Amino acid sequence: MSIKIGDKVRFLSEVGGGIVTGFVNKDTVKVEDEDGFEVPMLIRECVVIETDDYNLKRKPADTSKASSNESAKTEKKIEAPQITSRPTETREGEVLNVLLAYVPIDAKAISGTPFEAYLVNDSNYYIYYNYLSAEGKAWKSRSHGLIEPNTKLFLEEFNKDILNELEHVAVQLIAFKDSKSFMLKPAVSVELRIDTVKFYKLHTFRESVYFEDPALIYDIVKNDQPAKQMYVSAQEIEEALLGKKNVDRPAATPIVKRPVKNEVIEVDLHINELLDNTANMSNKEILDYQLGEFHKVLEENKNKKGQKIVFIHGKGDGVLRKALLEELKYKYKTFQSQDASFKEYGYGATMVTIK
Repeated sequence: MSIKIGDKVRFLSEVGGGIVTGFVNKDTVKVEDEDGFEVPMLIRECVVIETDDYNLKRKPADTSKASSNESAKTEKKIEAPQITSRPTETREGEVLNVLLAYVPIDAKAISGTPFEAYLVNDSNYYIYYNYLSAEGKAWKSRSHGLIEPNTKLFLEEFNKDILNELEHVAVQLIAFKDSKSFMLKPAVSVELRIDTVKFYKLHTFRESVYFEDPALIYDIVKNDQPAKQMYVSAQEIEEALLGKKNVDRPAATPIVKRPVKNEVIEVDLHINELLDNTANMSNKEILDYQLGEFHKVLEENKNKKGQKIVFIHGKGDGVLRKALLEELKYKYKTFQSQDASFKEYGYGATMVTIK
């Protein structure tokens, strides 16, 4: 993302940060720290954590204290985050709205670009937050702290190779106001299932009032109501369906039907059928993605005895077909596999029967 005058940044290679007040040259900006001192810093060493495109204007720095701050600077101790006063609050801001957003750094190269995660606080409240990801049944805190009213806060930058860590995330919130009365908001804890396939598809990133670039946005709290999009595992869904009981249903005449065999499931593994854009993806990344879809389908159907699944892989140079057969040989030994109907698929498909 580009850096502009007025943006709040943090430094990558050293402790500190501040407000961008100007440009030294095309590669260097001037950053005003919390004591009112301006320091030159390379743009590539700065990460924007707040921007005036959305944030309320900050208070002007008190330059009269610069001389006294200079002598005390070396003796400064680490303290808890200080809450600063904000401009006049808005009526709309009394309702809590908090969002989790993922923004591609280079939307034009969606297949290979890193991403940035942000928390958006669209309210008059200060919020203590905790952003977590699941590790099995345990949790890992990825970012935590204080976010000010009407701001968006940078949480982390990540690449696609850690997307599997973000499939199950949670956000916990406590909202309050400083030194004034306010309407009490309940603490919030929301778990989300992040569809990581969306990070490969440009059209899933949409324009919003919060970002200059397209973003993938999830509601955490909307109009004071926690998001309903809770994470539910496949196992929990299956258990719920098996345990469901019929209640208060009107009497009906039972009918008898002959058992019907499972219909054949057809899965096209051609990469252009799975992804909208494969630019900047290597052949290995493409193959890994196709194998991932293969595993997903088998895992979803592994308990359906007799189920037939046709995987269309094409003739090509045979790399994908060979990889599928290797997976079946070592990971799915009990399943039966054979070439699918030549009349329907030629030499380009393999049929798997669940045993």
